Amino acid sequence: MAEIEMKNWLSQRAYLTPGRTALTFENKKWTYRELNESVKSMAQKLLKSGLERGQHVGFLMENHPDTIILLHAFHLIHVVAVPLNKRLSVSELDYQLDHAEVDWLIVDEIHQKKAQGLRFEKIVTMMEIKAVNETNVKLDEVIHLDDLHSIIFTSGTTGYPKGVMLTYGNHWWSATGSAFNLGIRDDDCWLCAVPLFHVSGLSIMMRSVIYGIPMVLHRNFEPVAFNESIYKDGVTIASVVSLMLSKALGAENFHPYPSVFRCMLLGGGPAPLPLLKRCETNAIPIFQTYGLSESASQIVTLAPEDSIRKLGSAGKPLFPAQVKIIPEDENASIREGEIFVKGPNVTQGYFKKPSINEEKIKDGWLATGDVGYFDDEGFLFVLDRRKDMFVSGGENVYPAEIEACLLGHNAVSEAGVIGIDDVVWGKVPAAFVVLEDSDVSKEVLIQYCKERLAGYKVPKVVQFIEVLPRNASNKILRKDLYSLLEVGDENAD
Repeated sequence: MAEIEMKNWLSQRAYLTPGRTALTFENKKWTYRELNESVKSMAQKLLKSGLERGQHVGFLMENHPDTIILLHAFHLIHVVAVPLNKRLSVSELDYQLDHAEVDWLIVDEIHQKKAQGLRFEKIVTMMEIKAVNETNVKLDEVIHLDDLHSIIFTSGTTGYPKGVMLTYGNHWWSATGSAFNLGIRDDDCWLCAVPLFHVSGLSIMMRSVIYGIPMVLHRNFEPVAFNESIYKDGVTIASVVSLMLSKALGAENFHPYPSVFRCMLLGGGPAPLPLLKRCETNAIPIFQTYGLSESASQIVTLAPEDSIRKLGSAGKPLFPAQVKIIPEDENASIREGEIFVKGPNVTQGYFKKPSINEEKIKDGWLATGDVGYFDDEGFLFVLDRRKDMFVSGGENVYPAEIEACLLGHNAVSEAGVIGIDDVVWGKVPAAFVVLEDSDVSKEVLIQYCKERLAGYKVPKVVQFIEVLPRNASNKILRKDLYSLLEVGDENAD
């Protein structure tokens, strides 16, 4: 089969719609023509600095136009992007730089001090690159869909993170699959308050260019600023996880979003039903999604017409992806099991992990490590990470279900659940709870769960903490909760 090539996405977009707004950041706007010129200049500066085609380039940077320009410049000189999580420790960054065979590390001023503690040698700042005079080397404005675009590390919530290899084709099919589901309108505008080093932020950047719609970029998520942007920047689509959405709804400036706002894409794991109901009450068009780095962002999304009828479901697979469940118990009434995905947006494997690739990818089907089931109409319901599930008295227990129940109580702001050893049941649930301003006892929360959950799902232990450990994607780091457990703190019968 012949290799598919196409014109560089930004170059083509600047040719088609040069005067359209491409990017908005802190009251400054760039048209596609202006963005493209800045990107070409950056590419020339990178080449003049000594960067070579085919090299792997890590970046440790804030959400900023410089990051957008740098990433698009990579496309013009065919280097592989290695996004680095700014919240990682020096030792974790050293591991990823070494494992991904990174040749260069580019940092902004904010992360310069952290970079000085790395074992890595070839570190260049954005200020140094900007100071370089441009060369006049001809840039390659053609991309090949089979070429490696990026190596994105998994969140590493269990064990060492793995480097997911994503091609230009993976990103292209992710973008087109989303467009087939949500459609594209002339007035669309995507708000990005998620990190650009995460597949969610990276995919928004590329989708905005492919679709020809503006991207509103925020340095980070701040609830008041998030809402303000939806009210004033003409935002029609925004990507969030449950914690972000909950904080936005609880912000002091929250009031109903304008009618032009048509899509709140909610990812990052199963969402608590009370939060979804709150969105329904406030007429917020909430579309749950299921995705992962390995699928270049979302691969399952709830269609608009099903957003209310199927609250709690992640939806159905996007074109042209496939999803299947391999049940653990063929005779169970609800045939839950591990979720497998396949499609042109799904990675071909993990960088330098041949044994894991052989284990997890068979005939193009990728084992996700997540557990879920399809209902009678073919809608996917995601239960939890397979590794987070535990067995209590012979019954499967999914922490996400208990967390969702606890979040339904108006005194609970955040909740995380793990399984702890028990001499009778093997494992029992232990809940870590962050309270709102109001006060509530542990016994009240346990009784609340007893009224809503099967007995084996009710927490044996409830422990109040100030903040839950989370990664940069706002996923709960359940493995870190074990170290917070107070020995002997049992407050349920």
